[in-house]
Amino acid sequence: MNAAAGVPLVRLLEGIAAAPPIAVTGLSLDGRTLAPGEAFIALRGQREHGLRFVAQARARGATAVLWDPGEGELPPSAPDLPLVAVPGLRARLGTIADRCFAAPSAELAVAGITGTNGKTTCAWLLAQAVTRLGRRGAYFGTLGAGFPPQLEGTGLTTPDVVTLHRRLRALAGAGATHVALEVSSHALDQGRVDGLRLRAAAFCNLSRDHLDYHGTLERYAAAKARLFRIPGLAHAVINTGDPAGARLAATLPEGVLLTAVAVLGAVPAAPRRIEVTTVSAAATGLVLALRGHFGERCLRSRLVGHFNAENLAIVLGLLLAWDFDVDAALGALAQCSAPPGRMESFRLPNGALAIVDYAHTPDALAAALAAARGHARGRLTVVFGCGGERDPGKRAPMGALAERLADRVLLTDDNPRGEDPERIVAMIRAGLQAPERATVLRDRAAAIATALAAAAPDDVVLIAGKGHEDYQLIGGELRSFSDRDCVHRYAGGGA
Repeated sequence: MNAAAGVPLVRLLEGIAAAPPIAVTGLSLDGRTLAPGEAFIALRGQREHGLRFVAQARARGATAVLWDPGEGELPPSAPDLPLVAVPGLRARLGTIADRCFAAPSAELAVAGITGTNGKTTCAWLLAQAVTRLGRRGAYFGTLGAGFPPQLEGTGLTTPDVVTLHRRLRALAGAGATHVALEVSSHALDQGRVDGLRLRAAAFCNLSRDHLDYHGTLERYAAAKARLFRIPGLAHAVINTGDPAGARLAATLPEGVLLTAVAVLGAVPAAPRRIEVTTVSAAATGLVLALRGHFGERCLRSRLVGHFNAENLAIVLGLLLAWDFDVDAALGALAQCSAPPGRMESFRLPNGALAIVDYAHTPDALAAALAAARGHARGRLTVVFGCGGERDPGKRAPMGALAERLADRVLLTDDNPRGEDPERIVAMIRAGLQAPERATVLRDRAAAIATALAAAAPDDVVLIAGKGHEDYQLIGGELRSFSDRDCVHRYAGGGA
């Protein structure tokens, strides 16, 4: 039954908890934005418990409140509003959402993509390629949800479990046949993909990130690995050239078919394999020589940067897992473009090249700098900062990488959030051998303009860290800001 027509609450909670004979039109985790007819899911949040918003939910027309008696908080009295106790509610929410929205992932071919770097590019390419192959590919991730390039914002790489199932239902209703879904480690740790039916999953790589949340790299890797233990998973496409990927491939659950991927390295024995034997840069992008269970092939791509060879090979593996023909898949990939803010290039009036990229980890910054160096016949300048209230341990290493791989380093603000921006810059500078040679200009727009104005015709300017983002978080203020707009204005609209 479609949730919009009303779903009996008894059906949603069958085998989970007793429920009154009422119908709900949907679910909401936020009593302040709940729509009339929805059930309010009152869970403990980071700052407050959802039960404190029961009055708001009631005023907005909630039909019921679902709460967990095991969370140690009692609901307030709410006349005429059923308060339904659901033990272990958080762990059951994926099942409840799947039922409420009529099991949308069962109607779709969904591929979940995880990894420190590359998720967005892989998902974007996959959605584009599926559409070029005659089906309807949808993207769901950091950039939003929808059919590229038309997307609606979601706020998070992977949203809460209710929003995920609701959006998947909307995508199915809009005609999607396949969905390329970015899955973050936070989402896996917090159960945001619970109740999801995955046909395929992919692992890109693992490097230092989010240790402020996970604590250790081992726990971070364990969170990523949960994607490959989702019940019913049929295919796993794994970059076995990454040590964490090789370990993951060796421990896949029985019944999951492995496609092993490696760039410029041998792949382990696997039912399916994709080995990139050579990567070369052409005037129009990349040329990859491939060897695999399908024989030998050549892939030409519009993308720049050697690291995109890994992304392209993973996407090819997912297309083959979805039973697309290899030659048709290669033809589709040849026509795909990079997502916004992912090694996105802009030609400046004097012929210099500006590149905007989302690189915000040491590995990603190193890869972006190496890719940018390949296009620089002159000097390479990098403009970057580090986000506040996030893993501080990556700041000095990123400074060291920038100093070693670029000719000029310009340090600026990223999203300092509530942290002292001067402290962030100081921690980056601590990784420099010659900090006096780096320019510090905390106003990001001014830093970008300064770097572009100094670029000679053969130079490349890499602006790293924010990519597609159209905001800057400073203190408690969300300001409108875009690296891409800054460059586009300077370039006079050229790209």
